[in-house]
Amino acid sequence: MAEHLDLHTVGDLLHHYPRRYAERGELTTLADLPLDEHVTVVARVADARVLTFNGSKGRGQRLEVTITDGSGRLQLVFFGKGVHKPHKDLLPGTRAMFAGKVSVFNRKTQLAHPAYELLRGEDGESAVDSWAGALIPIYPATTKLESWKIAKAVDAVLPSAAEAVDPLPPALREGRGLTDLPDALRKIHRPRTKADVDDARERLKWDEAFVLQVALARRRYADTQLPAVARKPVPGGLLDAFDAKLPFTLTEGQEKVSAEIFGDLATEHPMHRLLQGEVGSGKTMVALRAMLAVVDAGGQAAMLAPTEVLAQQHHRSVTEMMGELAEGGMLGGAEHATKVVLLTGSMGTAARRQALLDLVTGEAGIVIGTHALIEDKVQFHDLGLVVVDEQHRFGVEQRDALRGKGKQPPHLLVMTATPIPRTVAMTVFGDLETSVLDQLPAGRSPIASHVVPAADKPHFLARAWERVREEVGNGHQAYVVCPRIGDEEDDKKKTQDDAGKRPPLAVLDIAEQLTRGPLAGLRVEVLHGRMAPDDKDAVMRRFAAGETDVLVATTVIEVGVNVPNATAMVIMDADRFGVSQLHQLRGRVGRGSAPGLCLLVTEMPEASPARQRLAAVASTLDGFELSRIDLEQRREGDVLGQAQSGVRSSLRMLAVIDDEEVIAAAREEAVAVVAADPGLERLPELRTALDALLDKEREQYLEKG
Repeated sequence: MAEHLDLHTVGDLLHHYPRRYAERGELTTLADLPLDEHVTVVARVADARVLTFNGSKGRGQRLEVTITDGSGRLQLVFFGKGVHKPHKDLLPGTRAMFAGKVSVFNRKTQLAHPAYELLRGEDGESAVDSWAGALIPIYPATTKLESWKIAKAVDAVLPSAAEAVDPLPPALREGRGLTDLPDALRKIHRPRTKADVDDARERLKWDEAFVLQVALARRRYADTQLPAVARKPVPGGLLDAFDAKLPFTLTEGQEKVSAEIFGDLATEHPMHRLLQGEVGSGKTMVALRAMLAVVDAGGQAAMLAPTEVLAQQHHRSVTEMMGELAEGGMLGGAEHATKVVLLTGSMGTAARRQALLDLVTGEAGIVIGTHALIEDKVQFHDLGLVVVDEQHRFGVEQRDALRGKGKQPPHLLVMTATPIPRTVAMTVFGDLETSVLDQLPAGRSPIASHVVPAADKPHFLARAWERVREEVGNGHQAYVVCPRIGDEEDDKKKTQDDAGKRPPLAVLDIAEQLTRGPLAGLRVEVLHGRMAPDDKDAVMRRFAAGETDVLVATTVIEVGVNVPNATAMVIMDADRFGVSQLHQLRGRVGRGSAPGLCLLVTEMPEASPARQRLAAVASTLDGFELSRIDLEQRREGDVLGQAQSGVRSSLRMLAVIDDEEVIAAAREEAVAVVAADPGLERLPELRTALDALLDKEREQYLEKG
């Protein structure tokens, strides 16, 4: 159990809840079993027959058993010496639980050599009747540990549920009419009725939501206790000079969000704000104005990007936006100008030394870099604001390290381009206040998206390449995105994984096919993460300058790449990308005045979930809508996995989308509890639960992960 399910204590096992319940009387639906997943089904044997065949090793036997549950039929197969026992056990009419991995053979779904447990009493009928009404818990299981083995283990420890320590304050529990924890644990594992399951679920959801929100509320509370230097913009400084030369007016959204940020910067406690914006809604502009305000107030601002390509890009776009205001101390610099320096891991020693010097002396008001900024060597003159781009790649630990660079904690602004549904924001970024930019700046063009079913309709793919040629013919540029690079490193990785599935398409292969075939004669270049930083930058520069027609790339272009002349994007094997990733990628086109086109190429069959996902992406440009779809389709675990740095992402009961009310209510209760008793002195049980949630080693491990 420890090895395969990460269950180490009685408590872990008691909190390993059944995934669902099968009723003895009714059967699970065999009709819609997921391929390649480990499943447990309850069904009745319809027929069983032994077939003899001539294999390479002489005559072999195969036992084929058909089971049914009224909704569908499923074939079980046993081979060789393994046929004798099941042949005796699985007589027609026998009911049993079967567990195994679903595969397809000869176009039929089957379970090969499933484990099974007969459902029959020692003394025949009477036992069956007492069993018939009960709900059979089906546990999340693995090939090594079938659901019924877990059930037996739970039976052994269930009596100790009586000693479970209840983390909910009694007033909250009674006020909301929730059952107590020992009772909830008994009901979730051994329910007599569906009502038992509902009671238990409601209670256990509250545990998760409340303990998590208390952890976040305590973080927020601790943050509000920290001192910070108030940074108020100075009239007639850099910010005013910058605004005066802007060639356009800010959108209402940008004005509103800027006002919220300036409000926070003016207080003596550190700002902690999450700025969510649609792809292309002008977040960088809002962040830059905040940085300028801080420089005006005598501080420095640092912007952290997740990759070197992005840091370079931000540096370029910031210096371009600022013009001579970014040339502090140079000839031709404006009078209020400051220096904007770039700091990344792969810089040459001399450039790096100069950048570090400019930071220490305060000569540089703005620094843009990768997490090289967090290293011990980096000293600031007076760090006032930290802007973090693409939060989900940036753990709490790193934020804290950078925060420690200020004389007092700096203000913090976190930007994300993946819109996050409100509940997830409350769960994952619960220690941040949220601002949302939801209108696109004027001059942005709509992006048309279409799914290209390459397998069903090969001529659609041919047409896609024609469309790329047409865009280039009209003086525009295009991206082609592939999931894989295709060099040796990459090939090593994929040997075992994709047995039977073809490997994802690779940049290097596709680029070659295109230059020889459909895009012959066009200037095609490649870009991927294993190229040397200078090469990457050179490729990006040529593309930005219009010297390349088509860029074949991996997702390194996912965030922040800004080439207004690029109007078309073809995403190969689009089904291999997540919804928010596709939305991010698509945001790279349509950044200028010409309309954008995004083609999602897939070989998945029409009815598959992957195709539905692509259809959803093609049907809306609203990132918030998409992030909802994304969450409904993936289990929340993935969404919260990385982002929940430091918090066990085992939301076992809570479904972030469906339980919006519980999360919002838990957040209010948590805020009230923490405000009244920040140290939780009067709630020792809650403290225990918090320690378990944030168990220290786990926290560090997740931070580094």
